[in-house]
Amino acid sequence: MRKLGRREWLLLLFFVGTLAVTGLFAARAFRRAAYWREHRDERIRPWMSVGYVAHSYHVPPPVLHQAIGIDPTLPDRRPLKEIAAQQHRSVDILISELQQAIIEFRRSHPPPGGPPPLNGGKSP
Repeated sequence: MRKLGRREWLLLLFFVGTLAVTGLFAARAFRRAAYWREHRDERIRPWMSVGYVAHSYHVPPPVLHQAIGIDPTLPDRRPLKEIAAQQHRSVDILISELQQAIIEFRRSHPPPGGPPPLNGGKSP
């Protein structure tokens, strides 16, 4: 049995490192996919951002931004309760406006298999 030289050890170390990094990225992608599969059409809550709601309901963020009177061209990560407070209105009204925008978007853009139920069939 032949001993590995320095070059072979470096090549082996590089290969193992590449496998480890690939495995980490694959695990991260799997975790994200599993998270969003479980949080599809999640009940809208005050702690959520508009982007989170858009991702959960598969609606483009600009549609939701416009529905609640926010400039859709600017990135906005504020929670809904903060947006409502800055607009001097109830967070419940803001949430109902988002829900209405989601319903209207889904009516005009049905998915190929038919529209999914609002809140994933879960009761609010």
